[in-house]
Amino acid sequence: MVHPEKITPASVHLVDIAGLVRGASRGEGLGNRFLAHIREVDAVVHVVRLFADPKVSHVEGVADPVRDVQTVDTELCLADLETIGRRLERIEKTARLGDAAHRSEVAVLRRMEAGLNAGLPVRRRPPPDAVESKYARGLHLLTARPVVYVANVSEADLGRAPAPALAALCGHARAEEAPVVVLSASFEFELAGLEPPDQKAFLADAGLTEPGARALVRAGSHLLGLITFFTTRRPELRAWTVRRGTTAVEAAGKIHTDFAHGFIRAEVLPFAALEKAGDLSAAREQGGIRLEGRDYRVRDGDIIHFRFNVTS
Repeated sequence: MVHPEKITPASVHLVDIAGLVRGASRGEGLGNRFLAHIREVDAVVHVVRLFADPKVSHVEGVADPVRDVQTVDTELCLADLETIGRRLERIEKTARLGDAAHRSEVAVLRRMEAGLNAGLPVRRRPPPDAVESKYARGLHLLTARPVVYVANVSEADLGRAPAPALAALCGHARAEEAPVVVLSASFEFELAGLEPPDQKAFLADAGLTEPGARALVRAGSHLLGLITFFTTRRPELRAWTVRRGTTAVEAAGKIHTDFAHGFIRAEVLPFAALEKAGDLSAAREQGGIRLEGRDYRVRDGDIIHFRFNVTS
């Protein structure tokens, strides 16, 4: 509908690390050596094996999704306990000497420590207050991150009713209000190697309407409260990712600080209006563009042109 010379899509950055096994905190398998690579992620994608294949061994002998999730949670809890322990060593002395800020932090960390010692990830504790959230963010605790579970099933199980193992994983995820995306990694690998027309046929043969990877990105975006707005200044059509609830002036600042500093107004075209009109010119003629002020809350799919003025 826009026909740009250049397209810059929205993107999600995934960091893949080696899987954790029982005893990783004590150096089993590859240990916890790669956890530092994901300390500052926004969410965790936990890929859980549900397929059986004698050619692909499982460290525990046989896949059990709930047990395997609990194993990883235990290892992440132990890693977070180490992080909290190091912080407590640094601040407990000054807390005892009367430092009010450190006393408050020690109290919060001790509560988190007690939960972790009981095998309870930080994300599954009662909703934290602002103080607890601040300390958890500062320590980059891995179990504080929201989780998306990816059920990695066999190709034969795609599109079928959930087997008992998948039903058990979904039940576990519901208990912590975490989304589950069902896909087959081997199927996704084959799909990614095909041309778009062949991909459609391959999906249809499997009884699917979209790749599992697309469902994963959508689930992750929803979990993190992310939406996308677009700018269409030629020659580029560009997608921008922001948090739901972002104001027009904050969205302008995402593009350039000058846009925010000199903000005048936002010319907003909802995607539904563009879709109905068929192209930008027709949408303008039909009155689809609204003028919005700095406090307008950007909506998913908005096409926005920012008016601004910056004086030296």
